[in-house]
Amino acid sequence: MVGAGLVALVRVIMLMLRNADGKSAVGATKTTADVRRSMGLSGTASVLIAGIIALLGGPWSELSLGMLVAFVLYAALAVLLHEIIVGLAAMHAGWFPAFAVTLITLVIGVLAGFPPVALTLLVGFSAATGPAFADMGYDLKAGYMLRGYGADPTFEREGRKQQLFAALFAFSIAGVVVLIGYPNYFAQNLVAPADRAFAATIKAGPSMGVARRLLIWAGPGAILQFLGGPKRQIGVLFATGLLLLVPWAGWAVITGVVIRLMWSRLGGERQRSTMEVFAAGVIAGDALFNFYDMGSKYAVLKK
Repeated sequence: MVGAGLVALVRVIMLMLRNADGKSAVGATKTTADVRRSMGLSGTASVLIAGIIALLGGPWSELSLGMLVAFVLYAALAVLLHEIIVGLAAMHAGWFPAFAVTLITLVIGVLAGFPPVALTLLVGFSAATGPAFADMGYDLKAGYMLRGYGADPTFEREGRKQQLFAALFAFSIAGVVVLIGYPNYFAQNLVAPADRAFAATIKAGPSMGVARRLLIWAGPGAILQFLGGPKRQIGVLFATGLLLLVPWAGWAVITGVVIRLMWSRLGGERQRSTMEVFAAGVIAGDALFNFYDMGSKYAVLKK
């Protein structure tokens, strides 16, 4: 993930540096200059938020001035990288490796020698950004396709604005729901497996063996990401797959790929819309099953 993430970052930087006049179009309505301004604003905001977290969360009392500055800068950089890697993976590959990227930023923070409180805040800050950018990337990509792939720039800009308003409204509702529901969840020890992995990583502490393995395997990750091109995110996805300890998950993905290839060969391009609707139905069915399954387990726990 480290190697693949670095390649993804370099590609974004090259995109921003391309054409000094800033007029090269990145999308239907945005230019390179727009991307530069957005990245600059995001980076500045990340530094400010990281500073506020360090002051209010308590790490300032455990760190020297130099380490405090290093923590703020690293937390801001980790969040910025998380936004880029996860957002691009979501838009181009339909998958967002938020857990994987957060875990890597945490491991690097552990190796840097930050104390447990600082690492806990780092995990929360980093994990709160990636999924949000992935979901927004999904939404904007879907809207872009429905609005005619940017054929009308004015309509595209207005559509994006309305999508942003809807997302902010949904975010407000989600915040209220979490505020009301989290005590009941925590009381029953309903903690996400990812959180347990983060806690175990922090408790393990720094290790030169981990650092050595990170450097060794960063090379293959970078090569895969480079060979896959900017839109396929092969390195990031492969690194995420290595974190899945359940073999049937990999077999399920391979089965889906084989079915798609067979469907495309037999039906041709004209069957693409039918295939996409079928895939959407499978995803919806899986979500409904998981919702029912978790509800049943919750009912058993209450008894």
